[in-house]
Amino acid sequence: MSRIFMVWFVIHSIRPIQNEESVVLFLVTWTVTEITRYSFYTFNLLNHLPYFIKWARYNFFIILYPIGVVGELLTIYGALPFVKKSGMYSLRLPNKFNVSFDYYTCLIIVMIAYIPLFPQLYFHMLRQRRKVLHGEVIKEKED
Repeated sequence: MSRIFMVWFVIHSIRPIQNEESVVLFLVTWTVTEITRYSFYTFNLLNHLPYFIKWARYNFFIILYPIGVVGELLTIYGALPFVKKSGMYSLRLPNKFNVSFDYYTCLIIVMIAYIPLFPQLYFHMLRQRRKVLHGEVIKEKED
């Protein structure tokens, strides 16, 4: 979901942000990640998975995931002044729908949401890495 959000609601919508280095940062990491991921899926489906592809799938994320997140956050942060100034995608009261929406605040909430979500997803991948590469059985917490 973050990729759709970043591409359509940040990069595509906010032209001044498109030339920022942070955009290149997360796009390059996304590209390497997707090439690795879909190579893994393809070779796996063909029942001919080279160890390097398997290794890359479960090791590249260690560096790429944090770099991609930093790129995404810097891009959103860079978009904030433009969004605040333009009021884009915001809906103010009074209006016929009787609702209010502030895109600037929404972007800040999205940035804050990375705090609990990033560690959860990152540690999930670390557990998967241990399981796949080292054959460890990982017990899930019981409720």
